[in-house]
Amino acid sequence: MFSLPVYNCEGKEVDTIKLNAEVFDGSQNTDCLYQAIEAYRANQRKGLAATKTRGEVSGGGRKPWKQKGTGRARVGSTRSPIWRHGGVVFGPHPRDFSYEIPKKIKSLALKTSLNAKLKENNLLILDEFKVDAPKTKSAVKVLTNLKLCSPKIKKESKVLFLTNKLEADLKKALKNVSFLTIDLAKDCHAYEVMNNQKLLITKAGLTDLTERLK
Repeated sequence: MFSLPVYNCEGKEVDTIKLNAEVFDGSQNTDCLYQAIEAYRANQRKGLAATKTRGEVSGGGRKPWKQKGTGRARVGSTRSPIWRHGGVVFGPHPRDFSYEIPKKIKSLALKTSLNAKLKENNLLILDEFKVDAPKTKSAVKVLTNLKLCSPKIKKESKVLFLTNKLEADLKKALKNVSFLTIDLAKDCHAYEVMNNQKLLITKAGLTDLTERLK
């Protein structure tokens, strides 16, 4: 069974928490992770690419010349695909790329992503995220205390922050932190976890996540 320290907003260790062995067992199913990420990315596609066929481009109503006697090849329309300004034969048309995968695969993929962050030592547990005022400066101060950002670092690591609930003041304070992604623990998914270098989660958020995956 894995145990991790719990930090407060000042960056001090205040407690230790034992991770649920059913969720954080160290195992990683990369096949499920791959399927979940591919499905998520496919579902994000708009599928708006479109070309016009010979029936959709303007013009081409009149036959350019008579069928026989000119010595030239027979042509029925100036909008033939082999002509300039003609239609496109096998071009793309608007379509839906989305598809569903089984819930068990989604669940296994999320477990895998969490275990990957645990193995990399990129999982950080916070007692509670409190800010003095709904300002970005207050939020950055907490993240600096947790060593997730620093004025000396030109490019911070991407951080995913998971919580059980998001109050208006905290949401406002975190809104302009460029390297931070915010989500509720009950809604997070494998792609989101893997797309960020570090995972910051509150104790209450960890409870919600564990209950969801048990």
